[in-house]
Amino acid sequence: MPSTDIALLSAEEMLALYARQALSPVEVLQAVTERIDQQNPRLNAFVVMNPDAGAAAAQSASRWRAGRPLGLLDGVLVTVKDLVDVAGFPTRRGSRLTDATPVADDAPLVMGLKSAGAIILGKTCTTEFGWKSPGDCPLTGITRNPWNPDYSTGGSSSGAGAAGAAGFGPLHVGTDAGGSIRIPAAWCGLVALKPSYGRVPQWPAGAFASVACAGPMTRSVRDAALMLTAMARYDVRDPFCVPDDGRDWRDGIDSGVAGLRIAALRNPGFDAPADADAIAGVQRAAQLLADAGAAVEEADPGLPDTSRIFARVWGVALARLVGLFPEGQHHLLDPGLLEVARTQGGMSATEFLDAEALRVLAAHAMARLHQRYDLVLCPTVPCGPPPADAPTVDPVQALWTQWAPWTFAFNITRQPAISVPIGLRDDGLPRAVQIAAAQYRDDLVLRAARVIELAEPLGVPELVAG
Repeated sequence: MPSTDIALLSAEEMLALYARQALSPVEVLQAVTERIDQQNPRLNAFVVMNPDAGAAAAQSASRWRAGRPLGLLDGVLVTVKDLVDVAGFPTRRGSRLTDATPVADDAPLVMGLKSAGAIILGKTCTTEFGWKSPGDCPLTGITRNPWNPDYSTGGSSSGAGAAGAAGFGPLHVGTDAGGSIRIPAAWCGLVALKPSYGRVPQWPAGAFASVACAGPMTRSVRDAALMLTAMARYDVRDPFCVPDDGRDWRDGIDSGVAGLRIAALRNPGFDAPADADAIAGVQRAAQLLADAGAAVEEADPGLPDTSRIFARVWGVALARLVGLFPEGQHHLLDPGLLEVARTQGGMSATEFLDAEALRVLAAHAMARLHQRYDLVLCPTVPCGPPPADAPTVDPVQALWTQWAPWTFAFNITRQPAISVPIGLRDDGLPRAVQIAAAQYRDDLVLRAARVIELAEPLGVPELVAG
């Protein structure tokens, strides 16, 4: 039995112990369940737990005893954000207006995780339809940050952020249309990868399908790569997913960054804010990467105003979403969602196509930048998380001043981007930086994040350690 709390082991550590018969998936599930019983009433990470997890853990233990594990993740616990279908459970999307009937089929990524032997622990909370960054929704209420429950986890993958930081299993599925994987990871001290668009198949398509991705939220970079390996499998249901090359994304992850050129990004297309902690995090990351042999310098890709582009994508998607429900039910939706749909959704087809042309221009500018630079370095978030109980005020302004000014550009351009912790802010909450690469070079962001993680590992919250 390991000396470390087994609920806090990485997925790789668990799998190594399973193989040596030094630990059982049943023991891990028991330890994690006890932790959830103790801490989740305050944190509110879950929409629903999986009542069949115990039986799945017992079956996995039997396979390990026989020396016949099912796949890369046999017996490892995974949570799934409640924007993603899991067969036998409803997909409520954080809304009082969604159907409570269980769905029949697993989403492609869930099928990939199950095929690898992962055990679905439960479904985690999301903001309503994934529309915003503070971690609350009409259906399940407020999700709180394990580093300090007075503060938000961030969103929209709020439950995944809380579950990951609290030690509710090692692997967590998030989704990201403008920063919804990376923002809660930054505020909760996790590693989180928004893969290249199409790397992880999506179905059914969500409200923001043209810019959204699903990806891993974990406590280590190697676990994120391991999880991506199971999720990134071709599925015919998604006509835009990339071919499956069968690679293990951990291959080459410890190759370092020596000889790579890295652009420190000061302007993502507009004057994006960053507080002293955010700037200090980028400076520290730049030094660590330079010490590891990379050449780091400031660069300007000449992006169009990405805030203008994303506002139109965001507004039109939410306006279309609101239009799916009878007007008499609109009062049941998050008021901020309705505000964005009303103020940002009314535009002509010409205006929307103009925004799409600017999106392509932004992608072109970043592709040009990556002819000279392997990676881009910038903040993940402009500041620390808001209080968990704070109301959402002026969401359009908050989007590019408090929530996502540094993240949504990489959704627009469809590049891979990872958030990795780098020490603590002055208030004791986690600090993070973001690394992006050219489209389909997910391997490079994993390598750079691994360098930072090894040089400056982050501990666990006192709530978790205690």
